[in-house]
Amino acid sequence: MIDLSFFKGSGYEILGTAVYLINFLVILNLIFREKRSIETTVAWILILSTIPAVGFILYFSFGRGISKDNMFKIKEAEDKIIKNNILDTHVKLESANEFEPNVANHRDMIYALANSNNAHFTDNNTIDIYPESSEFFDSLLDELKKAKKYINIQFYIFKDDEIGNKILDILLDKVKEGVEVRLLYDAVGSRLFSDKAILKLKKNGVKVGAFFPSFMKIVNFNLNYRNHRKIVVIDGNVGFVGGNNVGDEYLGKDSKFGNWRDTHLRLTGDCVRDLNIRFILDWRYTTKENLELDKYFNDDCCITMQASSSTSNNVGVQIVSSGPDITELDEIKYGYIKMIQGAKKYVYIQSPYFILDRTLTDTLKIACLSGVDVRIMIPSKPDHPFVYWASCSYAGELLKFGAKVYTYDQGSFLHAKTVVMDDAICSIGTANMDIRSFELNFEVNAFMYSSEVAKKQRLIFENDILNSKEMTLDLYNSRPTNIRMKESISRLLSPVL
Repeated sequence: MIDLSFFKGSGYEILGTAVYLINFLVILNLIFREKRSIETTVAWILILSTIPAVGFILYFSFGRGISKDNMFKIKEAEDKIIKNNILDTHVKLESANEFEPNVANHRDMIYALANSNNAHFTDNNTIDIYPESSEFFDSLLDELKKAKKYINIQFYIFKDDEIGNKILDILLDKVKEGVEVRLLYDAVGSRLFSDKAILKLKKNGVKVGAFFPSFMKIVNFNLNYRNHRKIVVIDGNVGFVGGNNVGDEYLGKDSKFGNWRDTHLRLTGDCVRDLNIRFILDWRYTTKENLELDKYFNDDCCITMQASSSTSNNVGVQIVSSGPDITELDEIKYGYIKMIQGAKKYVYIQSPYFILDRTLTDTLKIACLSGVDVRIMIPSKPDHPFVYWASCSYAGELLKFGAKVYTYDQGSFLHAKTVVMDDAICSIGTANMDIRSFELNFEVNAFMYSSEVAKKQRLIFENDILNSKEMTLDLYNSRPTNIRMKESISRLLSPVL
């Protein structure tokens, strides 16, 4: 009989050598070609070196880069709109009369976001803040029913459950009325969006697009780069942006999370056009449909909406988007940093994930040392354990410098992404205060320059404190050894979480 043990042993050696060689080539690619942040590069090198076979699988699934050159190509017509918008922004910034006194000192931030992100500044907007998901969905359903011309709707997660089907039924009804309807969803985030529902939409005339689609709904070669934006634009009149996705859990119907605490915005005014540009760029990249811009950006498409008593009027707004398609800039992160740097009295931050790079960590430490009242609110329960323990580690570090940290209600999950400072500027949108949102996800936020809006968000934060537990330095330092170990391991992996 032939002894096959030699060949088996040789096969294992060849396979092991191949894995090490491939990992070595991947490491060289990380260092010399991808040019990611030092923290991310070192984290992947550590994973590839210490657990070679598993590390390669993790890198292939989560760590590969994407082709970034001209990912969202701007056509001549769009470029003309954007350039005119930026010119209008610079003209407004030259006039001191355009700003209320509490905001006037922060024109440098508007310049920074306009120059780095082509973020148009408009000041004829109305804003409604919805700190309760039920309020947002009620408003969304109501506005969808009013649509006359078109609906552009985009969510990271879309499920055809109870709330999802309510929205889908309206979309189907609107198509029958002659309204153009486009629905864009992220293929990984919306993996539970059934093929049956999608097919029904397409058969009935709803245009549907899946961002970075998966193969057989199982394999996705861009798993790490997801479109995390939540955008709704109706007739160019009304826009929505914020933290809520479409699913019953966002209405507190999932026992795992309990009550869902999120924040969403309803927008009217010229900022809706800027939100629509973002949707159209995402839509065209995904579906390759060539839209006629005149239909969406002529003067007749934006009509002033009647404001309610709770609406903030004449609000200055910049719609700021960010994503891994531009490696040199982290636009929303820059906005957060400018807010923290500009704060003289307070800065309040809410984020379900709180994983900071060195720049943000140092910026917050300096704010604390400067006497600014820095308050951070994170969930009291994890939806992603490693991310949660890393968040606790970064929040705990800031306690030593005087920051106040709160964990939101044990029976709820905090998913809001808000930053507010000095009753002057407020940011609400889809971007978490974490490395993934800044470097890997496609995000969009509304930066609002209004004392009235900032005060409303401050009061919402202070009301949330009543449902939170403060994490004091003594409490944090007395945490058990197993928690310390979880935090240390999670923090080490935080650049790739």
